[in-house]
Formats: sequence, structure tokens, C-alpha cells
Amino acid sequence: MLTPVRSSQFKRDVKRVHKRGKDMEKLRRLLGLLLEQTPLPDAYQDHSLRGNWKGYRDAHIEPDWLLLYRIVDDELHLARTGSHADLFRE
Repeated sequence: MLTPVRSSQFKRDVKRVHKRGKDMEKLRRLLGLLLEQTPLPDAYQDHSLRGNWKGYRDAHIEPDWLLLYRIVDDELHLARTGSHADLFRE
């Protein structure tokens, strides 16, 4: 089982997503799968990222609700969560 490491930005993102009324159980389900190192179902559209986020992965909790994370050794680094606009606007 992996150990979760939450960035301070991720913690702020979770509060923002919760305020928007998102179903936080969906995030908990995804985190449970990742922590147990269970292969993610195709519905999560899990894929690696490029550019500024090289080395991270992106999983879709909903069509416009994402989780950005990476696994380093035995740790699950939770970087960001939110909409495409929240995470990738320039």
C-alpha cells in the first residue's frame, strides 16, 4: 500500500471542489484504488502528462474533474485536483 503525500495546493483544491458540491466519495474511491495500487478502470482515462507536468499522471474523476498525481517509491504524491481550467489555464 502506498503512503499518500498531499501538497498544500492539493489541500486547497479539495476544499474548492467540495464547495462546488462535487461528490467527494468519487475522489475517495479513486484514491483508494491508487493507494492499493489497483489498475484503474478505463473510465478514469488515466494517462501520463507532458510539458510542465512531465512525470505526473492525470485521472478523470468526472469528464471535467481531474486528479494530478505521481507515484514515487512507496508514496502517492497528490499534486492537484479540479477542472481543466483550474489546472491547465495559462
